[in-house]
Amino acid sequence: MKRISIKPQWTIRFPDGKSLPTRLLELLAQVQDSGSLSAACHKSGTSYRHAWDLIRQGETLFDAALLKMERGRGSRLTTLGQKLVWADQRIQARLSPGLESLASELEAEIETVLRTEPALLRIHASHGFAIETLFEFLSARDIAFERKYVSSLEAPAALRDGACDLAGFHIPLGAQQQPALRHYRRWMDPARQAIIDLATRRQGLMVAAGNPLKIYEPRDLLRDDVRFINRQRNSGTRFLLEGLMAEAGVDSDAVSGFEQGEFTHAAVAAYVASGMADAGFGLETPARRFKLDFIPLANERYFLMCDEAALQAPVMRDVLAIVQGSDFRAAVDALPGYDARGAGRVQRLASAFPSLGATGATGALG
Repeated sequence: MKRISIKPQWTIRFPDGKSLPTRLLELLAQVQDSGSLSAACHKSGTSYRHAWDLIRQGETLFDAALLKMERGRGSRLTTLGQKLVWADQRIQARLSPGLESLASELEAEIETVLRTEPALLRIHASHGFAIETLFEFLSARDIAFERKYVSSLEAPAALRDGACDLAGFHIPLGAQQQPALRHYRRWMDPARQAIIDLATRRQGLMVAAGNPLKIYEPRDLLRDDVRFINRQRNSGTRFLLEGLMAEAGVDSDAVSGFEQGEFTHAAVAAYVASGMADAGFGLETPARRFKLDFIPLANERYFLMCDEAALQAPVMRDVLAIVQGSDFRAAVDALPGYDARGAGRVQRLASAFPSLGATGATGALG
């Protein structure tokens, strides 16, 4: 299947009409990762001379330094250089899932013209890193599918309405499980639906490295010196946090920044890493990628839900073969905060969650 790629690209235009070189942003990010301009040049295949030319162009445009060279300590970015890198990371984190969904929709439209085979496998899913990994495996196996990242409310609703074949979302483990099941129950049909486990994963607080403000629990978000960044309304992650705060007796209205929301876990992590907030709530994977500290607060189960009858379709068997395979499990286990031991387990919905109250549930499906 042909793949469409859409990447966010941005620049800064100055009054004289000149623009910041796109390659400079990439170079600054590599310097920040490696701690050395020479290492960044080696990694990117850029000559040291050309790299310095890019740095000087940027410094001339801003009339400010972007890089500090220290004998015996390599290179490090100035505050301005760091802000440019954080801006790029925030843009990537916020826009990439939406652009991936758009690219997938365009692929599907083109394939409907070119293919004579049956319709694509349609997957609507809450964004996460196990489902992202599954999409990579499906692409590598050339399995035709259409993806759309949506909220955990929208995914099961799309399955109920026939807009997708697989709905990916997450349900907390422990005390928050029953409130979540009641929240999603209107879109579930335990008598005819099944779930395929992808992973369990950790959600928690993301804070600056070293946790300078000593933020450890929801109650700490009430402090006047703590600025918070949330997920958007209707996201499953925000619903989980609201439940944890209610359980702890914390009034969310008193949390500074609670109504400000980002659309992905990575965008929350980038927001905190840039210093625009002191804490966020989300997955461990992006927290580690942005070199933040992570305080786990809850575990949850991420799965794909489908109609039980759909499990017999050849493409669904292909999906199960991937998810149950050792390569997929190893890839998910490598994600910080993820555990793929149950990946590929198939259960009737009513058996997985008996409190939903359906009859005729007898357990696992083959």
